[in-house]
Amino acid sequence: MTQQPLTLLEVEALARGAHEGQTDKAGRPYAEHLAAVAEGVRLRGGTPAQQAAAWLHDAVEDEALSPADLAAAPLPQEVKAMVLALTKRPGEPLEEYAARILATPGAALVKEADLAHNADPVRLSVLDAPTRDRLTAKYAYVRSLLGITTP
Repeated sequence: MTQQPLTLLEVEALARGAHEGQTDKAGRPYAEHLAAVAEGVRLRGGTPAQQAAAWLHDAVEDEALSPADLAAAPLPQEVKAMVLALTKRPGEPLEEYAARILATPGAALVKEADLAHNADPVRLSVLDAPTRDRLTAKYAYVRSLLGITTP
């Protein structure tokens, strides 16, 4: 018998649990970033699958979930594909990362919302200047690779 896919609320709970105790670069609970990205996807007209991928977009990269955990989760294949596309691999050139995102249906919108939250001036303002400048340049470059014209 096939298990029903997780609801969006269940995906949120899974993501919050997986990232429990993790903080972002500014020391804030990591779930705040996930919630902001999911909301950004929703506001951009994203589908429930894209919103689910937003909740989980950093789970494998941050080792909150293993690739096997993701594979075993009762999620639609399109959600799993987006999460894997959005998972930056160690040493991977940004150009290859962006190409994989563009090649995966739905993933670019999730990354757009992720970059918008990452580049939020309020969020960046608490970082030291060299880190802030490095990240601002990186986010702008990734946006350019993805063809995103707005910050």
